[in-house]
Amino acid sequence: MWPLLSSGAGLLLLLLWARYKGLAYVLVHHRWVFVCLFLLPLSVLFDVYYHLRAWVVQRLHSAPRQHHQRVRNIQAQVREWKKEGQKTYMCTGRPGWLTVSLRVGKYKKTHKNISISLMDVLGVDTERKVVFVEPLVTMGQLTAHLNPMGWTIPVVPELDDLTVGGLIMGTGIESSSHIYGLFQHTCTAYELVLADGSHVRCSPEENADLFYAVPWSCGTLGFLVSAEIKIIPAKKYVKLHYEPVRGLKAICKRFLEESENRDNHFVEGLVYSLEEAVIMTGVLTDEVVQGKINRIGNYYKPWFFKHVENYLKADKIGTEYIPARHYYHRHTRSIFWELQDIIPFGNNPVFRYLFGWMVPPKISLLKLTQGEAIRKLYEQHHVVQDMMIPMKSLAKCITTFHSDIKVYPLWLCPFILPNNPGMIHPKGNEAELYVDVGAYGEPKTKHFEAMASTRQIEKFVRNVHGFQMLYADCYMTREEFWEMFDGSLYHKLRKKLQCTDAFPEVYDKICKAARH
Repeated sequence: MWPLLSSGAGLLLLLLWARYKGLAYVLVHHRWVFVCLFLLPLSVLFDVYYHLRAWVVQRLHSAPRQHHQRVRNIQAQVREWKKEGQKTYMCTGRPGWLTVSLRVGKYKKTHKNISISLMDVLGVDTERKVVFVEPLVTMGQLTAHLNPMGWTIPVVPELDDLTVGGLIMGTGIESSSHIYGLFQHTCTAYELVLADGSHVRCSPEENADLFYAVPWSCGTLGFLVSAEIKIIPAKKYVKLHYEPVRGLKAICKRFLEESENRDNHFVEGLVYSLEEAVIMTGVLTDEVVQGKINRIGNYYKPWFFKHVENYLKADKIGTEYIPARHYYHRHTRSIFWELQDIIPFGNNPVFRYLFGWMVPPKISLLKLTQGEAIRKLYEQHHVVQDMMIPMKSLAKCITTFHSDIKVYPLWLCPFILPNNPGMIHPKGNEAELYVDVGAYGEPKTKHFEAMASTRQIEKFVRNVHGFQMLYADCYMTREEFWEMFDGSLYHKLRKKLQCTDAFPEVYDKICKAARH
């Protein structure tokens, strides 16, 4: 009884303090109060609902039957739009705040919203080694469905709430991408509803131009209604090796060596300063050494990036066995390292043991409740960027990031970029090893200015024939954007499929002016 009374008294005092200071002040300067009291419990309810829904659908085997009806409903909405005279562009009706991207698109308010409720796993074909999914299936949902069956997908992008559709229409990457490429390169077919209401399938053998043009198009060629993705046999654990490396030249050399070693199933780097990093390599295994198992995904465990940093501080190498699903979602609980800016004490052992089971708050709820003051604060004093550059330019890239924004840790993730048609491909005629450099956090440079600093980095990335992930703030002009990306196939398909009156151009959906 006494703990309950103490908690009630504490909550009452907190509410009185919030009333005294004002809600706006608390939301801006002490956001953790609102997040802990409201968003964490609400996030748990969201998860419970979606898990129960997925379980019921799987048990009733209703997804394939309902899928066909839902696709017909989307076709009917598109045809109705045509009958009404095609007065505005079309877009998906999914609220902008539900996406995992940093900003909310303004176009949702002015375009024709097409309702697309496609969020189920449709089936698994173990003979062909593919899984059929709808576009709103999340990574957490998909691994939970496949792993008990002994399967997984080759590239499992980090955060639980990332959707298949977002990873295809945008992009997705993981520490296995040095072998398999980006998420789009593990897909074998897509189905779309086009601007005329027709339903088409595309693959490397069927409607190949459309198949290669869809990735990175952000829904501007049609509505994705399903995808076929490769699957590979799953194992129970990842044997993960940690190696601290010092000196920028040594970091880049070691990271390249491990990225080129195909015996490594996973390669990842966390750069903690200009001269300090930990390089991690992993292999899937069913055999473990007792006493070295680390269930890093358990709610009471330290955040992964802090756990990795301990190897750097101790200046020692190490090896652990991490349950495979824990490894796939190792950065989820701390949203990489973004949560430390929202809940500064979130990695404290007391908080983890008492409230860690509710972490992380849904990114969508954080966006929905951030308000104009927080949005502007984040825009001017916070960086969330992923820049994909050739591996040979890694040292220059880290130096550029250090000079222009000075955000640490930096996330390094290698990937092989095949010479396929589409918006991104290597400069030469052969596949090339690239690396995604992710910067998430508060810039520490005194001269940081959001637009100017980001444009400097964008210019560097264009000059080395790299690419910017489209979820992030993009300050490029239209001309600079199409200098970075190859729009030849994309524009050809836009004209052929009569998209110019149906969907905005991709630049008009992702540029800074189109988002808030």
